[in-house]
Amino acid sequence: MKIPFSPPDIGQTEIDAVVQTMRSSWITTGPRTEELSKRIADLCHTEYSVCMNSATACHEMALRLLGVGEGDEVIAPAYTYSASASVIEHVGAKPVIVDVEKGSYHIDYDAIEAAITPKTKAIVPVDLGGMLCDYDRIYSIVESKKSLFEPKNDIQSAMGRIAVTADGAHSLLARRADGRCSGELGDFTSFSFHAVKNFTTAEGGALTWRPIDGIDGAWMKKKLMLLACHGQDRDFKPEGEKPFWEYDIEFLGYKHNMTDILASVGLAQLDRADEIMTKRRHIFKRYNDALTSLPGMDIADHFAPNGSSCHLYMVNFKDRDESFRNEFMDRMLEQGVTTNVHYKPLPMHTAYKKLGFDIKDYPNAYEMFKGEVTLPSYSLMTDEQIDYVIDCFKKVYSAMN
Repeated sequence: MKIPFSPPDIGQTEIDAVVQTMRSSWITTGPRTEELSKRIADLCHTEYSVCMNSATACHEMALRLLGVGEGDEVIAPAYTYSASASVIEHVGAKPVIVDVEKGSYHIDYDAIEAAITPKTKAIVPVDLGGMLCDYDRIYSIVESKKSLFEPKNDIQSAMGRIAVTADGAHSLLARRADGRCSGELGDFTSFSFHAVKNFTTAEGGALTWRPIDGIDGAWMKKKLMLLACHGQDRDFKPEGEKPFWEYDIEFLGYKHNMTDILASVGLAQLDRADEIMTKRRHIFKRYNDALTSLPGMDIADHFAPNGSSCHLYMVNFKDRDESFRNEFMDRMLEQGVTTNVHYKPLPMHTAYKKLGFDIKDYPNAYEMFKGEVTLPSYSLMTDEQIDYVIDCFKKVYSAMN
């Protein structure tokens, strides 16, 4: 049996939605993109959201809206994908990379507190694998450091503290036990709709944000839309509306808009969101029931009160090195099961080494990485396929111990 890692769950509903859009008069940014933005905001219990072409773009535009730039610092964890930190460089600020908590995939909260300086303008918690960070603790930290904060623009002044710019690339549809969900927890939250995510538009993302006293939310949405589309002050206009051609470039913006073709996929996916999440929770529970009793490994807790979107099923072989993990993956592949690793810590990559980062300074991140393997989990999986992955896991793991 061949088990791919994470094929997209695209069915006739999505195909029909794309065909309908292709036959309409709008295939680039238009009414479907706006509708998806509104539905994402509703889903996340926020007043507004803006859809863009990637979570990376959303994160960068949030930093630019906040006025983060040269001379500023932004704190991010070592254990994440590059997009969490690369945008800090893109806006001209300095990435301050801290370790994760020992035995955890989440940022070390004590390390956040120790890293804050008067130059710190934002913190990037990463909901790795879809598991929500402890946002209450993060806000407690930034509130305790308000006296150090030096605002640079009106939004920063209105906030009066460091911004929490959450990387929710994995966590759309995650909900805490208290009912609050990803998208309303960070001051800003960036979502990814990449093909391997629980919710996809093939490529794309969305940015949500919490209300800021003294700052008009509608103005923030307009500013973000301008940032994402060349600073051009004109949205789509219905056919016949005048003046149909006039526009202005208010400032030199960027090109990060989502298209209606992609948004139509997202709208169809939203209609199936409950179905998709139910299946993913089923897969994760089946894995948990079969694997948690095996000795010598830890399994990420997606059923904790903090909540999870059940995006990545992450297993960690305790006290094992990379060679053991890699051999395990090779043997699983020989059985037809494709696994993956999430993630190689940032300081292990050439680009971050050139910035002066060294994995020796991040022992917890390396300890989590060297034994981590991610199992296939996608909403198209059948129970027969789940059983096959479990059987192969047990057989390979037993043979290696």
